[in-house]
Amino acid sequence: MKMYYDADVETDSLDGKTIAVIGYGSQGRAQSRNIADSGADVIVGVRENGKSWDLAKEDGMNVMSIEDAAKAADIIHILLPDEIQEEVYREQIAPYVESGNTISFSHGYNIHFGLIKPNEDVNIVMFAPKGPGSMVRKTYEEGFGIPGLVAVEQDATGDALQLALGMAKNAGFTKAGVLETTFKEETETDLFGEQAVLCGGITELINSGFQTLVEAGYQPEIAYFETCHEVKLIVDLIYEKGFAGMWNDVSNTAEYGGLTRRDRIITQEAKDGMKQVLKEIQDGTFKKQWAEENATDGANLKEMRDAENQETIEIVGERLRKSCGLQKDD
Repeated sequence: MKMYYDADVETDSLDGKTIAVIGYGSQGRAQSRNIADSGADVIVGVRENGKSWDLAKEDGMNVMSIEDAAKAADIIHILLPDEIQEEVYREQIAPYVESGNTISFSHGYNIHFGLIKPNEDVNIVMFAPKGPGSMVRKTYEEGFGIPGLVAVEQDATGDALQLALGMAKNAGFTKAGVLETTFKEETETDLFGEQAVLCGGITELINSGFQTLVEAGYQPEIAYFETCHEVKLIVDLIYEKGFAGMWNDVSNTAEYGGLTRRDRIITQEAKDGMKQVLKEIQDGTFKKQWAEENATDGANLKEMRDAENQETIEIVGERLRKSCGLQKDD
């Protein structure tokens, strides 16, 4: 394992270079502002006169169209949604990429799966935070940072790693530490984490627990507090102290009950399912399904969103979050 911190990284490789951040969503806004505030020459490339254009202008950023930003930049850092990167790169960025440029990402999806294929005479790098854009900006403003990853897929100029690390430092990541990885490892582990644990796994676990209690006759509000609301409390303990620290902080009853019964929930069948999820990521099955979904403008995803919003746990949870002051009215 190779970790880089502030003291390990010089930013001299960025001297005289212009960085274009393409996209001004959560990550684009946070990373571009951090890098600019660290003294680098930053352009934001977005669709002309859209909401992001106005917001970036209000934030004091140097804003251009995607095409003009790509023309002007030495380093093009693409922070668009995965599903539109290929088309935007092909039509609005690739025609203006010059030999010796650096193409940069915060997720390896489009490079690893061969959807974007820059020429051999440019660098392909990644520097990626392990957290949302809001935290990227918040921790930077507090004088710290968020942990990150760095990877080099193609080193055409001989200093691709230094360039990626320099941008990671300017974004604030090396204050907390940046771990060296590969595009393959980052992409496949990130997708697996989202699908099996962080997004897919945890929501199904919570909802199944909620339904079990409600079907047994308990109040939905009590079921929500026990199976959903308190998840954050436990996750925060694990985040700060690890498993052992969490077990130490909960009651002996909770510790004994959890340790003696957790393998009834996450059974061998569940673990086999996780292995299948990983296999489908590795062999391209998920990539193919995601491409087919986007070809229908996300029709199935929209149906699943609507169905999720109608789940009893969502209806009960929204009401409780508002009554407890945890959620504001839109």
